[in-house]
Amino acid sequence: MRLDIANHHLHEVSRRKALKFGAGAAAAAAAVSTLGDVVPADAAGGGGRRFTDEMFDFEDVLANGWGISPYGADDQRGTLNEVTPKRTARAMKLALGAGRKVESYQLGEEMFNGFPAFPSDPPRLHDMFLLVGGIEAPQDFVDAGGIQSFTEPLGANQLTGLEERFDQNFTFQIATQVDGLNHVGTGQWYYNNNRLDDMITPTGTTVLGNESMGPIATRGIIIDIVGLKVAAGKTEDFFIAANGEPVLRDNYRITIDDIEHALYRQRFDRKILPGDVPILHTGWTHLARSDPGRYLTQEPGIYLAEARWFADKKVAMIAGDAWGLEVVDPAVTEGFVFPCHQELFGKYGIRIGEGFVTDSAIADNVYEGLLVITPENVPGATCGSSAPTLLSSRRTRPRS
Repeated sequence: MRLDIANHHLHEVSRRKALKFGAGAAAAAAAVSTLGDVVPADAAGGGGRRFTDEMFDFEDVLANGWGISPYGADDQRGTLNEVTPKRTARAMKLALGAGRKVESYQLGEEMFNGFPAFPSDPPRLHDMFLLVGGIEAPQDFVDAGGIQSFTEPLGANQLTGLEERFDQNFTFQIATQVDGLNHVGTGQWYYNNNRLDDMITPTGTTVLGNESMGPIATRGIIIDIVGLKVAAGKTEDFFIAANGEPVLRDNYRITIDDIEHALYRQRFDRKILPGDVPILHTGWTHLARSDPGRYLTQEPGIYLAEARWFADKKVAMIAGDAWGLEVVDPAVTEGFVFPCHQELFGKYGIRIGEGFVTDSAIADNVYEGLLVITPENVPGATCGSSAPTLLSSRRTRPRS
């Protein structure tokens, strides 16, 4: 999720602009699947009804922080701690038919500014500097190459944020990415009560950067929301992109019911377990080339209730194929700025995957398998943008 996009949505996208796209329906939260009352075992008992969109007490967070992580006062990995060797083995067995205890190892060279590179013209360089938004950075930070963005936190929920920048404004925060826990905060406070003032250096953060992720190998679960809507004939909830592919409508609010029914349609009769990575398929990626302006203006996505539903399961991260995971419809957000990012990162230590393209897997009726992610080994970076891989031999024809 790009901080410049957050600024755009706060200051430039009015309620009128936000609601003019797509089918022009009322608030997306009203949309419900019509596949019936049967839900997968993971959702038995309607447990989703206890999760709400009530805004977290941001005044309390601004005063006291998010609290100490259940993984310990020094933890930087959050729910990636749930990706244990045993769970990697489970995912390996699921994907490949057999498996023993599997460990994940970092084989990438750790990058730093000035890393030696074979001489060429123009030269090969790794020069990364940190962009800060939401506070006024100290002068020595700027003098040493740090980049000052906006100085006041965004929205009533006081969103602040960090991003890396390279020469010519290149950043990992573009296209497919896994956001780090150092990307977005609430005022001064980030995951595990790390403070913004204490974290920042001109070339990256001192904690919570890519170095805290390491390689990730765990079960990925694709949840085909737009496929559900097509199968159910809910034409008001999707449209056909220029390339002929179905796409959830602008600002469609993905509900817990949608998630439960999509899992049922996919014959997913197991539980979503700690360490798993759910990946929401909306089709939004099909606008990136054909209609980039519309692609960036809005997006379908979850909101706080759904984020909390996943967080209750201690998933390793929540991913999707849109640019920011959470819905930005003012009718849903009431003017708050990316609160799912704040709460998932700060309270739960759950990272967000964005731009995960799942079309080819779905075309083969593959909905789960071994998900392998190897973020760039760059200390202090705010996300990794290496493309994830899904390995699976498991095919499941969905219910019609």
